[in-house]
Amino acid sequence: MGVKLSNLGPPRGSRHKKVRVGRGMGSKLGKTAGKGNKGQKSRKGYSRRPGFEGGQMPLHRRIPKRGFHNLFKRVFAVVNVASLNSFAAGETVTPELLLASGLVRQVATNVKVLGEGDLQHALTVQAHAFSKSAADKITKAGGKVEILS
Repeated sequence: MGVKLSNLGPPRGSRHKKVRVGRGMGSKLGKTAGKGNKGQKSRKGYSRRPGFEGGQMPLHRRIPKRGFHNLFKRVFAVVNVASLNSFAAGETVTPELLLASGLVRQVATNVKVLGEGDLQHALTVQAHAFSKSAADKITKAGGKVEILS
């Protein structure tokens, strides 16, 4: 017998009957509906907020708070001038190209070029920031520095 619409159904054991609580003592979950007797947790609408410790001073308030977290901090992916030698002369190096070549891990972050090493040929380098020495080395090699916003 083949598969027909009339005999299709979910796999055995994959669907369970919904437990109907508070429907009489014969159902094993009658009267208190499995919530025990009295107390805050047995009432309707009860929900405990995350981190609540029964009135005890919660951990997030017990531990000391120190320092400062700057919400506007710019995180940079760093690339050294020496690693730009892997690109062909006259090429325009963009953050997307750096990502594709594996020199930068995430394109979402800003890219900063630092001055470690020497550049062998002229390149047009586009990045969000350059150190002074990196910008000097790129221009000395005959390349261009383009700052992205």
